[in-house]
Amino acid sequence: MAGMGEENGAVSSQPAVVVVDNKTLADFELTKKPKQNKFAFACAILASLTSILLGYDIGVMSGAIIFIKEDLKISDVEVEILVGILNLYCLVGLCVAGRTSDWIGRRYTIVLANSIFFVGSLLMGFSTNYAFLMLSRFVAGIGVGFALMIAPLYTAEISPASSRGYLTSFSEVSINGGILLGYVSNYAFSKLPTNIGWRLMLGVGAIPSVFLAIGVLAMPESPRWLVMQGRLGEAKRVLDKTLDTKEEAQLRLSDIKEAAGIPQDCTDNIVQVQKQTHGEGVWRELLLHPTLAVRHILICAFGIHFFQQSSGIDAVVLYSPRIFEKAGITSSNDKLLATVAVGFIKTIFILVATFLLDRIGRRALLLSSVGGMVASLATLGFSLTIIDHSEAKLGWAIGLCMTMVLAFVAFFSIGLGPITVVYMSEIFPLKLRAQGMSMGVAVNRVTSGVISMTFISLYKAITIGGAFFLFAGIAAIGWVFFYVCLPETRGKTLEEMEYLFGKLVGWREEAKKMKTKEVNSNGTSNGQFPLGNANAISRQSQD
Repeated sequence: MAGMGEENGAVSSQPAVVVVDNKTLADFELTKKPKQNKFAFACAILASLTSILLGYDIGVMSGAIIFIKEDLKISDVEVEILVGILNLYCLVGLCVAGRTSDWIGRRYTIVLANSIFFVGSLLMGFSTNYAFLMLSRFVAGIGVGFALMIAPLYTAEISPASSRGYLTSFSEVSINGGILLGYVSNYAFSKLPTNIGWRLMLGVGAIPSVFLAIGVLAMPESPRWLVMQGRLGEAKRVLDKTLDTKEEAQLRLSDIKEAAGIPQDCTDNIVQVQKQTHGEGVWRELLLHPTLAVRHILICAFGIHFFQQSSGIDAVVLYSPRIFEKAGITSSNDKLLATVAVGFIKTIFILVATFLLDRIGRRALLLSSVGGMVASLATLGFSLTIIDHSEAKLGWAIGLCMTMVLAFVAFFSIGLGPITVVYMSEIFPLKLRAQGMSMGVAVNRVTSGVISMTFISLYKAITIGGAFFLFAGIAAIGWVFFYVCLPETRGKTLEEMEYLFGKLVGWREEAKKMKTKEVNSNGTSNGQFPLGNANAISRQSQD
């Protein structure tokens, strides 16, 4: 692991930063952004499009469930289970995705994800009863689990430092694009006979997975994975193509070699790596004997995933037709059109977020986003409560309700949505990254599954207005957690990230020290060392 004291389990107090020509990798993030690397951009787009699978399923189920309930004559409890169960099914994929990606590589794991989802979508389209549909969603869920972990991981590892946040956020863009496509599919097929329409809605999800699986084969393998396999020559060629300059490629390769325990003076195309990372020992370092830095990272990872979903985003996206019905919109056609508006707003604002992530930073965008979510959720709860207790139809309350739904998804999409993906792909050390991200996404999906499988029962128990007041309270607690515990990661390389963590509520002191060292440009006086001495200095600086 980069900078981790593997001999004694300690974390160095300051990073030993690899330097070439008096520059570190951080310089490439803090200086003026160079012209967009088109090859890296294309790779990030292709990898991130895998996340469209989850988005499409979320969007299409929100409308298809109306017709499934009518056709299969199922109860509200069965509706909840059918809608939310995919989030729990995908845990199977998540449990093996990290180890699989370390074994066969990131690229072929993406192909595997698309192949599994293709089978699941076809099975859903041909389902004849509720039990068959549940089995089909199990297969599709495994593919979604693979996709959720591998897409942001690959994108982060292939991206130039100058646009890592921008490119990594594409996976969230794809999810939102998939949701919008699902909503459009609902509206397009809603005119067909009930028993045919919902099957087509679910079945056409197989089409994009075919093209994605083929397109991914044109992408290079992750340079970090190649180095961990000892394939330095291939890794260098990939870095030269995907990063902004040859100099940055040399610096990135040096950092990854240090993280993999490969001597800096080793220039062979293929080398023998003593400890290949196929997941051996990772779970022990993550859960049984974590360092202070890893423990802080885990708390931040689990926290941001938990609050992303427990604030109610999937309740709004999956059950938006019911919310609009409670607000007073009774026509099925109008409800489906309103959901298309939700998907459109989500997609527009996630695109805006991609341009802000590397400009104003993660923390500022995250705190602003969650603050807006709290306000819009509270107002939505107020408007729904007014409507629920009024016998007359209140136009202003209906309008306020619809506006707050759109405001909520906009605030979510501009901050908490994409930042969760970006933050997770940045903070874990290289050796722990695949399994760490799998654990974080598992928390995300379990929380989402609980919310989506209990929302109908929840609003029947405490009223629909009360449900959104509850979500507002959870989001407010999340804002406090983010303010206290989450450091800013903009301007930090993936290999330096662990030095920012270690003090759960005192990380600001370390951030100030790192800021001071970045400003001071004198070689060894600011903790920067020549390439040949980086490992030795790192060992000397251990606690």
